Amino acid sequence: MIRVILIDDEPLARILVREYLQDYSNMEIVAECNDGFQGVKAIQQHQPDLILLDIQMPKINGFEMLELIDEPPSVIFTTAFDEYALKAFESHAIDYLLKPFSKDRFDKAIQKWKEQYSHKKTTASTTKAVIEEAAIQPEQSQRVVIKTGSKIRIIPVNEIHFFEADDDYVRIHTADGSFLKKKTMAYFEQVLDSNLFVRVHRSFILQLAQITRIESPDNEHHLAVLKSGAKVPLSRSGYPKLKAVLGV
Repeated sequence: MIRVILIDDEPLARILVREYLQDYSNMEIVAECNDGFQGVKAIQQHQPDLILLDIQMPKINGFEMLELIDEPPSVIFTTAFDEYALKAFESHAIDYLLKPFSKDRFDKAIQKWKEQYSHKKTTASTTKAVIEEAAIQPEQSQRVVIKTGSKIRIIPVNEIHFFEADDDYVRIHTADGSFLKKKTMAYFEQVLDSNLFVRVHRSFILQLAQITRIESPDNEHHLAVLKSGAKVPLSRSGYPKLKAVLGV
């Protein structure tokens, strides 16, 4: 039996998909969720084969929800028009349903997914590639969504002091502590507003507003001192870059 989870904040949209799925005797809806918080818990609990996921939802959107899952399942996205996201789906051969969608369009999406699934073409890496490409949107540049234990936390970027590389993760430093996010420094460098954040080292991205001064313990090394008292090393290329941005 194929396990399916519906994640959409519109009850009527879930009802429609539920009705469409009645024609598929080998597919079972194991959970229905009306936001991304519920979606994360349901996916962890039921380990579905397929999720039908709305993108625009309250609290956290569909992309942010998938970022919180280490091995995301196969996805058919349901969405209102979003040109950037649709290009990402098409380039990675993941299907999407543009609302409102007909039974015929739904059936085609399911058939496409079944063909991919039977040949093991729809993988977690494919889903992650879509997330990386499609999630670079204005909303994503304003906040970072993280998961700590069973809790989900939304951190506005203006509360982030600096980002630090930490093996396969990025450590996000705030006044409330530090939090790990499974992303790359290159991702954040691309997404963040370059007028507010600058990469000063291979392992560090700083919020400019947090910098109080630059120290030089010797002639070769420089440190940025933040309002919190943290001292962040500046690389040989990062030091002149930071000076240029600060106009000093």
